[in-house]
Amino acid sequence: MAGLLAPLESLQGVGPTLAALLEEACGGDRVVDLLLHLPERVVIRRRVASPEDAPPDQDCVLEVEVKSLRAARAKSTGRPYVEVRAMAGGWPLTIRYMNGRLPWIQKLLPPGAFRYLAGRVVAEGSRGWAMLNPLSAERPEALPLVEPVWPLVRDLTPKRLTAAMAAALDRLKPLPEWADPPLLQREGWPAFDSAIRTLQRPAGPLPPSPRKRLAYDELLASQMAIALVRRRQRNRPGRSMKGTGELQAKALAAFGHPLTPGQAGALAEIEADMAAPRRMLRLLQGDVGAGKTLVAVLAMLRAVESGAQAALMAPTELLARQHLRTLTKLCHPAGVDVRLLAGSVKGTERKDVLRGLASGQVGIVVGTHALFQDAVTFRDLGLAIVDEQHRFGVAQRLMLANKGKDADMLVMTATPIPRTLLLTQWGEMAVSRLEGKPAGRQPITTRVVSQERLPDIIERLREALARGERAYWVVRAISGGESDDSVAAEDRFAELSGHFPGLVGMAHGLQDMAVRETALADFAAGRTKLLVATTVVEVGVDVPEATIMLIEQAERFGLAALHQLRGRVGRGSKPSSCLLIHSEGLSESEKRRLLVLRDTEDGFLIAEEDLRTRGGGDVLRERQSGMQAGRLLDPREEPEEFDRLTSIAHRDAQALLERDPDLVSLRGQAALGLLALFGHDPTLAKLDAG
Repeated sequence: MAGLLAPLESLQGVGPTLAALLEEACGGDRVVDLLLHLPERVVIRRRVASPEDAPPDQDCVLEVEVKSLRAARAKSTGRPYVEVRAMAGGWPLTIRYMNGRLPWIQKLLPPGAFRYLAGRVVAEGSRGWAMLNPLSAERPEALPLVEPVWPLVRDLTPKRLTAAMAAALDRLKPLPEWADPPLLQREGWPAFDSAIRTLQRPAGPLPPSPRKRLAYDELLASQMAIALVRRRQRNRPGRSMKGTGELQAKALAAFGHPLTPGQAGALAEIEADMAAPRRMLRLLQGDVGAGKTLVAVLAMLRAVESGAQAALMAPTELLARQHLRTLTKLCHPAGVDVRLLAGSVKGTERKDVLRGLASGQVGIVVGTHALFQDAVTFRDLGLAIVDEQHRFGVAQRLMLANKGKDADMLVMTATPIPRTLLLTQWGEMAVSRLEGKPAGRQPITTRVVSQERLPDIIERLREALARGERAYWVVRAISGGESDDSVAAEDRFAELSGHFPGLVGMAHGLQDMAVRETALADFAAGRTKLLVATTVVEVGVDVPEATIMLIEQAERFGLAALHQLRGRVGRGSKPSSCLLIHSEGLSESEKRRLLVLRDTEDGFLIAEEDLRTRGGGDVLRERQSGMQAGRLLDPREEPEEFDRLTSIAHRDAQALLERDPDLVSLRGQAALGLLALFGHDPTLAKLDAG
C-alpha cells in the first residue's frame, strides 16, 4: 500500500518535470493516481507483409525500405508537409507527415534504411498506397499490436507516460479485498489489482467489467467517507431545544395562512432533531416557491423560545436583505429582534448589532460571510441556518456552526437535488424534502422562441405593460465588450428604455448595493414595470405582482438557473409566463435542454437533467463543480449505471459500518486502505465524538 500512496517522483525515471506533467494529466500526485488514469481507447494493429494485405479499417504494422524524402506543399491549402517515398512488400508506398519538418523526418527515416511503420494504409489507385503520419521504429516489437491510448496534456508524450505507467504497475500487488465476495461473483468483477492490470495492459478491446469494478471502488470510498462524517456528526453531543410554540403561533398568525402538509412535515422533522440531545445536521430542500423560508423562521423561533439565538447566513447581501424583510414581518409580531450583519452595515449600526448578539438582546441575525468574522460573538447560538448551501463550502458552513456551543445546523437549498447527488454529496446530512407549493401559487406557461422574434416580443411586452403587468428581462452579461457575444444588461436596458421610457429599471452585480436595492424597490413598488437584470434576481427576489419572465440567450444558462429564474414569477394570484429566448443556430442538445424547461415545472426532473449535462461538484473536497466521484464512470455518459453502482456502494458502506463500526475486521481494515487509495482521510474512522 505504501508504494501506491508514494509520490510520483518516487517512480524510477520520473523527475520533478515529468511528475508535474503526470499530475496534471491524472489529477493526483501519487502512484495510485497514475494507475487510475485509465486509457480512453485501445489501438489494435495487425502485422502485414504488404500494403495490399492491410485491412481498410484497421491500423497495421509493416516493414518499409525508405527511398527518398522531400518537402512539399498541399495544393488546396498551401500548408507544408514532408513526403517520404518507400517500398513495402514490393509495392510503392507514399508516407506523408503533415506537421513534420524535413531534418527531423530524415533522422527517423534516412534513405536506404529499413523501418517498421504503424498506421492506417489507404489505396491511391495507380500511385500505389499511402500512410498518413505513421509511427516509426527500427524494431517491430517497439510497435505493439495492442496499445492503450491515454488522455495526455501538452508536453507529455505517450512514450513517457508508458514508461511511467510500467514503473507504477511494478508496484501493484494484490490487496486485501474490501468488496463483498457475493457482489464480486454476481457482477463478475476481478480483484482491484487485476482490474487495473487488465485496463492498463490490455490484450484487446477494453472490457467493461474491470472499469465498473474500479468505479464501484471509487463510489464505495466516497460513501464510506460520507458515512463516517455523518456518524461522527450524529454522535456529537448537542442540546435539547423543545420550545413552547408561543412565538411560532404569533408568527403564524402574522403570516395569515396555515402551513402546507409539506411544510408541517419538514418542520416536525427539524423540531424532532432540535429536541434530541444530539447536534442536528439537516438539509431542507424544496423546489422554487415551496415555502422553505417560513419553515426556517419557525425553526429559529423554536430556538429563541428555548432561550438560545439563531443565525441565518445567505451567500449575497441582496438575498440576506430579502430574508430580513420576511423575518421582520413574522418575528416582530412575536417580539423577537431581528438584525442584519453584512458588509454594508458599518459604524454605530454595526456596533449595536455586535453588542446585541453578545448580550443576547438580538435573538435572530441575518447575514452574509460577515458572520464568520472574529468580532462576531453570540451569547448562545443554538441554531445556524445556511441558505443556498451549494454556494458555500463545508468549511464555511462549519465556521458558522462553531460560533455556538453544540449549535444545531440546518442548510437549505432551492435547487432540487437528484437522489444520486443526495447519496454522493449530501450523504452526511439527514434530509427533509418539501413537496408541493403553498396554496395560491400559479402555474407558469413556458415557451421557447428565437431571438429573431425580438420585435414581436417587444410589442407583446408593450401590451402586457399597458395592462399593468410587470416583467423581468434577464441577460448574462453586465456590459458590452466582454470576451463573448453575450447580450449585456446595460445595452438591453438602453434599448428597452427607448421603447418604454420611465418604466425600465436595471439590477446587476457590479452596482453599488444602494443603487441595486433602489432598482429592486422601485420594481417591487410598481414605480418601474420592467426590470432588466442579470442572475442577481435568481434567488431571494419576491415580487408577487411580476407575471412575466424573459430570459435572453437562455441556452447559455444552466437548467437549474433557468428554473430558479422562472420561479421569480407565478408568486401572485395572476397567471404567469416565462419566455426562453434562444440565439439563432441552436444546436440539438441546446434545444433538448430548453424543451425540458418548457415541458415540466418539476424541479427534480430538471435537476436530474442538469446533473447529467453539467455535473455536481464534490462535497468532501474543495471542488464545487465538475463531476463528483465520477472519474472512472461519468454519470453524464452512463447515468443509469452510475445510479445503480452508487446505490450498491451506499448500501454496502452502511452494512459494513453497521457490522464493524470501528473497522477492525479484515474487511474493515481493507476498507481503511480503500479510503486512503481514493484520497479520503482514513483517520475519520478513528475520530471520537466531538
